Amino acid sequence: MGDQGEILDIKIADIKATAPHFQHESVALAHALTKLKTALSATGSPWGDDEQGTDFHNAYGPHVTQIEHSTQILVDGLASIHTAMTDMADGHIDNEELVRAMFSRISVAHDTPGDGK
Repeated sequence: MGDQGEILDIKIADIKATAPHFQHESVALAHALTKLKTALSATGSPWGDDEQGTDFHNAYGPHVTQIEHSTQILVDGLASIHTAMTDMADGHIDNEELVRAMFSRISVAHDTPGDGK
């Protein structure tokens, strides 16, 4: 048995304490992404409208969209880890109570006087 009588020895407090860090980092990354998008759109096309500038934009432009999309996936992923860890901690609490109740019933059943066996 784990600390504080935990049957499954899962540190629920650690999970609950760690989960908010993922939410915090998700929000921070979302702010950084917004700042990046704003800064890039404000600059326009600083490389010029000549042939070299157009070539640069053609090579660079699609990567900006890809980076923004990939970063948004990371933002969403961090937020979902927060949610999953919170749900997991709550689920382990419920599961531990269920397991504890099952062992309590088994213990009571074995302690009940029966046919003398």
